[in-house]
Amino acid sequence: MPHTRPATAAIAFGSNLGASADTIARAAAHLRAHPQILSLRLSPLYRTAPVGYADQPDFTNAAAIIETTLSARSLLALMQQTEQDFGRERPFPNAPRTLDLDLIDYAHTASDDPALTLPHPRAHLRAFVVRPLSDLDPAYPIGRHGTAGALAETLGTAGITRLEAV
Repeated sequence: MPHTRPATAAIAFGSNLGASADTIARAAAHLRAHPQILSLRLSPLYRTAPVGYADQPDFTNAAAIIETTLSARSLLALMQQTEQDFGRERPFPNAPRTLDLDLIDYAHTASDDPALTLPHPRAHLRAFVVRPLSDLDPAYPIGRHGTAGALAETLGTAGITRLEAV
């Protein structure tokens, strides 16, 4: 059943293969063009060191805050299809990728469903998620962990550098 009232959601973008900045911009435009995505605001881009599997290029990361009439599951399906459309492969956990989209929050709801855990279970631990999200809305809540701005302050800037607009 479609979600009829608009919901606010936060999405994290990442890429470390190919023209990453361009990929993120094109992926944001692709999502923005969907008829049930009413608005999408994209943060500035950041360069960040890889987490988990370290033997790979640095990532380009961003965040978006959207308004959508898609349900959380439909939004997740759209994001996964977008990753696939942009050449995402999953040879092993934390592998390099052309595009990574994570649903960080959907309407400030909690879900323990393994297929869709909300808020994202590690978002509050990742500067490459909370710093760009804080650029868009420092008061944006990440579950019970605090706001994007407070979490960004706590996590600091080690391993993350804001890229200048081109």
